[in-house]
Amino acid sequence: MAKKNLRNTRGKIVNAAWKLFYEQGYEETTVEEIIELSRTSKGSFYHYFDGKDALLSTLSVLFDDKYEALIESLSPDLPAMETLLFLNKELFLMVENSIPIDLLSRLLSTQLTISGEKHLLDQNRTYYKLLKKIICRGQEKGEISDRFTVREMVKLYALCERALLYDWCLCGGEYSLLQYSIQTMPVFLGGFLPEVSQL
Repeated sequence: MAKKNLRNTRGKIVNAAWKLFYEQGYEETTVEEIIELSRTSKGSFYHYFDGKDALLSTLSVLFDDKYEALIESLSPDLPAMETLLFLNKELFLMVENSIPIDLLSRLLSTQLTISGEKHLLDQNRTYYKLLKKIICRGQEKGEISDRFTVREMVKLYALCERALLYDWCLCGGEYSLLQYSIQTMPVFLGGFLPEVSQL
């Protein structure tokens, strides 16, 4: 129980921080405001984070929280490809509506330059576990091609999402991330579909 409470405390800090980053900007947000909004303490904050900059790497936590909330609404009868496209749509809707583009850009750039843990590639994240489950089930049902392993397909899917996020940041958010992904993800994932047998 104590472990769960510690995780909840960290989660409260992360969620409060990103809410404030979105509403008033990263530079204008103080550690004190994050502590106040999260209803935690200074000791708790510094137990988990060295400072405000350390929160930039927690965007993957925010993404995983979104996936965990979506898991309950996923129908097991929904075809695997539709499930993948639904998850992408929901995540990118959240990104477009609640993640400042400058912070997303900063996160993506730090993931390229840091020598330590790359949070976006952490295979223990809910994101990767959920993708593996969906793709594996899709292959078992014949809805997804078995030309590639589950691991390879998860990597390809994640690669497509990161490419779209990177391009959106590179272009300064001049187009709708959500609408562009709705158009392009089915094209990118076309190779996931089983080949139609030729008669």
